[in-house]
Amino acid sequence: MDKRRFLSLAAGATLAGLAAACTTTKPSGDADPAEKRRSINAQVDEAIAKLHAQVPESRELMAKAKGTLVFPSVVTAGFVVGGSYGQGALRKGGRTTAYYSNAAGSVGLLAGAQSKAIYVLFMTQDSLDKFEASQGWTAGVDASVTVVNIGADAKLDTKTIQQPIISFVLSGVGLMANLSFDGTKFTKLDL
Repeated sequence: MDKRRFLSLAAGATLAGLAAACTTTKPSGDADPAEKRRSINAQVDEAIAKLHAQVPESRELMAKAKGTLVFPSVVTAGFVVGGSYGQGALRKGGRTTAYYSNAAGSVGLLAGAQSKAIYVLFMTQDSLDKFEASQGWTAGVDASVTVVNIGADAKLDTKTIQQPIISFVLSGVGLMANLSFDGTKFTKLDL
């Protein structure tokens, strides 16, 4: 078996496993859309509360943002070839206006699985308008997303927070840094 075929099979198996891990016990065709919306909204509320508790400065930034996309649980799994998937909501003025999924694939030295919460803050109306008008928005292609880092003095980097699109990523152990969203695709859900 050649290397290309092996990688294709490994990618397919990994993504199939990831998709199976992300499903509920109820088949998606039978899922009640209202219940799904309630579930996502409750998870988004919890994720926002967790971010505010761990990064108090995030509260002010979210208040200034024109819109905030929150994915409470993005599961990443793989062995050499991996993928990630999560569902979340776009909030404007504290109210959910739409539901989205995000997905990404990767190849490299990776093994295992992890879950993280992702928060994407659209700080300008122009960046939010472009996101909402897209039929599928890809970070790094359609726009750059700057991941917020906390400095040694436990303060937000002022240069970072002046960007049009900024993001926080929380794992189970706290704020994550040095991540890239390039290649992550965001797609509106029909809920």
